[in-house]
This record gives sequence, structure tokens and C-alpha cells, in this order.
Amino acid sequence: MALRKILLEGDSTLRKKSREVTKFDTRTQELIEDMFETMRQEDGLGLAAPQVGILKRVFVMEAMEDNEATAFINPIIIDENGEQTGAEGCLSLPGLFGIVSRPEEIRVRAQDPSGEEFEKTYTGLEARCVCHEIDHLNGILYRDKAEDGLHKLESEEEASENGNGDASEEGKVEMKVADSDA
Repeated sequence: MALRKILLEGDSTLRKKSREVTKFDTRTQELIEDMFETMRQEDGLGLAAPQVGILKRVFVMEAMEDNEATAFINPIIIDENGEQTGAEGCLSLPGLFGIVSRPEEIRVRAQDPSGEEFEKTYTGLEARCVCHEIDHLNGILYRDKAEDGLHKLESEEEASENGNGDASEEGKVEMKVADSDA
């Protein structure tokens, strides 16, 4: 396993549509393992192959409810219900967040690393994460869907100095809008 470099906004690869995976071989498995390692190193919830420079329809996600690590190959959303609006960030746009509307519940069909098809239903933050990662596979960044543009995340030190909030129990900074738009 190896850490992969995460591409940042401005790299044209992030705006290209990914190709379907047709070979479920050791190269695909190595990509998935590297993506999990990279996602965990960067404290991400999910990571799509285009973010590491590979235009294949693959993303990985660590489910919040049960810490289940799942690889999605050739995913499609087959059903969606309701709507949720909330903050999103992205490893390819570090230090920023935006408010994005997504379905509250989705059902996704994908293949696992061996090529076996599976379906699963996700709600809330997990549904948001799946939608966000599938957007990456289609060359779409959450910036394109943010309702009021992107905002700068304040560091814990900045938030404290500005009186805008405290760190959460997990030691992460609560999302607060800084004075300047990104």
C-alpha cells in the first residue's frame, strides 16, 4: 500500500468524467487499498479515484455508523428520497466548505473489488458522502452545487481569537464562516 497525492482544484483531471472499470484485477485492488490509506491519512470520509489522478469509476468510503470500509466500483444511484441541506468539504479543496442540498436517502448499486454487484441504502451524512463522491466520478465538484459559494474554514486558533466557536468533543473545529469568501 502507498499514499497517493491528492489533486487540488485547478487540476483538469478533476473535471473529467471517469471510465467504467472492466477489469477487476490486482491493479484495481491496489488502487483501492492505496485510496483507503490516503483517505485515512487525510482524515477524509470518502475519496474518489479522480482525486488521486485515476479516471476510473471507483470511490471508497468509511461508513460513519459502523466504521464499515466500502469500495464502490461503477456506482449508480438507483433511488433517492427527501432532501437535506448541509455543509460539505473536500480533500481537493482544503480549508473550504459550502452548503449543498442532497437527497436525504439514496439507494446505490455498485460492484465490489471482486466484481460482485451489491445494493445498499444510505441516509444522512453517508448519503451525502456517496453523492459527493459520485459527483467526482462525473467531473463535478461540490463548488458547482454550493448554494452560497464556498467559505473559508477557520482554524481552532482563529475561531477562538474571533469568538466564533470552540472545538467539538472530537477535537475538530466546528464549521464557522470566516469573513472572506473563497
